[in-house]
Amino acid sequence: MTIKIDRKIVKYQVHKPEDKPQDRPDEKLVDKAAERIAEGKTPASSGEELVRDKNGRTAKVIRMHEKLERPEMLIGSTYKIKTPISDHAMYVTINDIVLNEGTEYEQRRPFEIFINSKNLDHFQWIVALTRIISAVFRKGGDVTFLVDELKAVFDPRGGYWQPGGKFMPSIIAELGYVIERHLQSIGLMRKPQLDPHQQKLVDEKRAEFEARAKQADAFAKAHFPEGAQLCGKCSTAAVVMMDGCMTCLNCGDSKCG
Repeated sequence: MTIKIDRKIVKYQVHKPEDKPQDRPDEKLVDKAAERIAEGKTPASSGEELVRDKNGRTAKVIRMHEKLERPEMLIGSTYKIKTPISDHAMYVTINDIVLNEGTEYEQRRPFEIFINSKNLDHFQWIVALTRIISAVFRKGGDVTFLVDELKAVFDPRGGYWQPGGKFMPSIIAELGYVIERHLQSIGLMRKPQLDPHQQKLVDEKRAEFEARAKQADAFAKAHFPEGAQLCGKCSTAAVVMMDGCMTCLNCGDSKCG
């Protein structure tokens, strides 16, 4: 049988009898695809991942990317930042989008961030920063690097102390701590935890410190005004100035007789 070739041959490939035909599927891949179909998913070779939701409907797995459209409603949290270097508080709102709701692929990812404050001195950098952070959120992937980048920003004028004794090098750094706390709450970051040995040591040191603090002097539980002096007659810190004379509020002894 003669075959006429009317097109130019640009490349060729020799098939040997022992070679497996290219159009014949691998048996292992067929078995794997059958298992995925039985579980409600499409074969991996289709290029799309499908999964059944809790209602039995088939849906495509959605990954976070910049072209993902914003839903009509998002869930989120608002955090208050009050610094001693500003008269007005800042309110940081982080909204999240829920992907693949009701399926095994369900996850909550940050979608956008807003910062509201009465202090207009920070208006420009607040607008710029929130737009950039929101764009990074919608880009997808690992967004936890933002936390370290923001926490590493230092104010050349000096930082401030939060209530409770935590030092903040700048307002931007505190914003990084807020984002870190939010990512921990939605499961994107793990909370730092001590191992059992370290935790036991910390608990022992804490108990030792609290026990020392309880060993206060006898004047610690006195019901007399703070700053009262020691009475030479009853040995009680209850001597205060009354009517121009040092008088003991415990025994009534007075310099004026």
